[in-house]
Amino acid sequence: MSRATSSVHRHAKRKKVLKLAKGYRGRNSSNYRIAKERVEKGLQYAYRDRKVKKRNFRALWIQRINAGARQHGLTYSQFMNGIKQAGVGLDRKILADLAVREPEAFKAIVDQAQDALNSSA
Repeated sequence: MSRATSSVHRHAKRKKVLKLAKGYRGRNSSNYRIAKERVEKGLQYAYRDRKVKKRNFRALWIQRINAGARQHGLTYSQFMNGIKQAGVGLDRKILADLAVREPEAFKAIVDQAQDALNSSA
């Protein structure tokens, strides 16, 4: 009986790694042993940064909401407390978008928050 080799599988595996390493500089994209390490590290960065991206966007939304709220005389924490008391069910992503693109609509929400804060005090 003839001996079975793993050449087809090995070539496919190496081809897959080298395809993922396309665009890397120097031997990182052409040498299998080096490319395998770089691709593994790249996938680790991708996994980690999918979580970091969510963190960064939340921080950006908070900054935009804070800037919009301060234009109307409220801090971010006062504004968020006011809209919770007013029962406004908008998340930070939508509020940040309103603060940037629809200042009149954001002003109406700020007025609701101020009314809720004044009525509770």
